[in-house]
Amino acid sequence: MSLRGFDTVAVGDTLPVLTVELDRAALVAYAAASGDHNAIHWSDRVAQEVGLPGVIAHGMLTMGVASRTLTEWAGEPTAVVAYSTRFTRPVVVPDPGVVVLEVSGSVRSTDADAREVVVDLTVGVGGETVLTKTRATLRLA
Repeated sequence: MSLRGFDTVAVGDTLPVLTVELDRAALVAYAAASGDHNAIHWSDRVAQEVGLPGVIAHGMLTMGVASRTLTEWAGEPTAVVAYSTRFTRPVVVPDPGVVVLEVSGSVRSTDADAREVVVDLTVGVGGETVLTKTRATLRLA
């Protein structure tokens, strides 16, 4: 099911689960693209000095990865007209290794007149929630 078939979307429908592996190379690439070169995203020593358990993924990277669930389901990136979340737990990225971000979602509400769907996402790592109150509004053109 996708948003392209809006008339078949109902409250409670679930979106396909998205899993994405993040490693230190992904953090380096994101830092280059975003300009966020904060050492907590590449140095275990600095991350631990500020009270983190280790190097963490950029919050906006985590949020952006989660939004892929929406754009892939909708089939159109411009369908997302509102998107919000709260950061609740850092995503620690080991070296060597990967961390697996798990994103699932369900339709919270629909508005046929406005051709809008509100979706709640659940975003976690290893069964622990890392983003809460993650919600998006999608609209068909």
